[in-house]
Amino acid sequence: MNAEESQGRMHTLVRRFIHLIVLRPLMRLIFGVYTHGREHLSEQQQFILIANHNSHLDIILLFNLLTLDQLDRTHAVAEKVYFSRYKWLFRAVEFLYQPIWIERGTATREGDPFEEYKQLLDAGHNLIVFPEGTRGKPGVLLKFRSGIGRLAVQYPAVPIVPVFLMGPDRALPKSAALPMPLSNFIAVGPPQKLDGEHRDITRHLEAALRDLARAVSRMHQRERTAQPPGANTVAVLGIDGSGKSTVSRSVAESLSESQSVCLISDTLEFFNNSLVRPLQPLGTNVFREAINRAAKNAKSLKLYKIPKLTELLLRNQLYYEIRRWYAPDKIVMDGSPLLNLLAWVVLYRDEPVDQATTARLIEILTGQRSPAYPHDRLFDQFPELKAFWLLKLNKQVLPEAVVLIDVDPQTACDRITSRGEARQVHETVEKLVRLRASYMNVMDTLSTRLNVATHVIDGNAPLDEVVEQARAAVGSADQGEEADE
Repeated sequence: MNAEESQGRMHTLVRRFIHLIVLRPLMRLIFGVYTHGREHLSEQQQFILIANHNSHLDIILLFNLLTLDQLDRTHAVAEKVYFSRYKWLFRAVEFLYQPIWIERGTATREGDPFEEYKQLLDAGHNLIVFPEGTRGKPGVLLKFRSGIGRLAVQYPAVPIVPVFLMGPDRALPKSAALPMPLSNFIAVGPPQKLDGEHRDITRHLEAALRDLARAVSRMHQRERTAQPPGANTVAVLGIDGSGKSTVSRSVAESLSESQSVCLISDTLEFFNNSLVRPLQPLGTNVFREAINRAAKNAKSLKLYKIPKLTELLLRNQLYYEIRRWYAPDKIVMDGSPLLNLLAWVVLYRDEPVDQATTARLIEILTGQRSPAYPHDRLFDQFPELKAFWLLKLNKQVLPEAVVLIDVDPQTACDRITSRGEARQVHETVEKLVRLRASYMNVMDTLSTRLNVATHVIDGNAPLDEVVEQARAAVGSADQGEEADE
């Protein structure tokens, strides 16, 4: 090891020591740094981090998110004029944060303004960028400049991680000489990988950061009002071949005319003002899609059971992740993990489940009732319930409104055949007859025993009529909620 390598290694050790032993404990002590979603960043080998910018505390707080390895390979964009006022400050920032210095008013048309950025990215390093370009007004996210979109076009394989900072604008505002000991909150959103024109990418990233800001705001609002969390949830049910996927997407699009709506289907989509914006592939959804493919290829109900159950549990988890990171006004679900689970029990039992038992199962699986484990007879009657209870999976989502597309099983099978797809193990007339009756039982239970808004629509009608009836049904449920308020 030569002298230069030895010195570089020593600098790395000193830098890590100062960050871990001095700066991070000091920041937590003075400012109470709370972090949400750190795993979205810690799992990345390389990234471009984008954040809102209201304070010179921002860079210090963002470096608190980094792992040791990331710490040595991450560079923040910083304004040279401000930090060069004092020689000691400039040297400290340069040593601890290895920034990319920018000087306002010195840009020219000659050369590539992103040359230094590219050199670092080509070397496998990470960037921290403030796409607003300057410190904005406290609590106001400015329009993004196009540079981040241009950079994303040239490095499509590098994920862009949005981060929203709440608090630095109060702890160290522009006019303050000294910081105030106020709490700060950092939310790290799902990483983004985007294709397309740089303007479209810039708009998408700005929207992603605004979504994250709204999610953080609602999170804090719920804490202040002590109200239970959750977007209003609509589920569209139906046996295979009923057209529920098409109907659920149409319902989501219709609801988005006046609010933000997320659709959880085979893909995740976010609707606002009737415009669709695909959501980034959350890790849970990628895994769910793989499990779902395995279930579809199962050759028997026995082999179908475990992967399908796993897929339903992952789909339920997606609800919480969507609510956590995107905070939509409404969530539309193509199917419902909880209600699908209850309806599908009929395929594995000789006898149907009565309404009283169905209602008790819903209350247990949603956490509304705690059974006397292990003495409750339901644990003997449904062995899977015991596993759910022991694994603390009693956080299933019960939709506020449910639409069932009721279609004749023979018609459903004919539709499936017309698609040219191989039938799944349960897609026979005999099994779909049983499944249809089970869904009806679940709907009756929701309506008569649990006061959930339910609507059954004739799925044998032309698709456009089914869609219109579903939209009207969900619209009437919305009006009912407003009247109750």
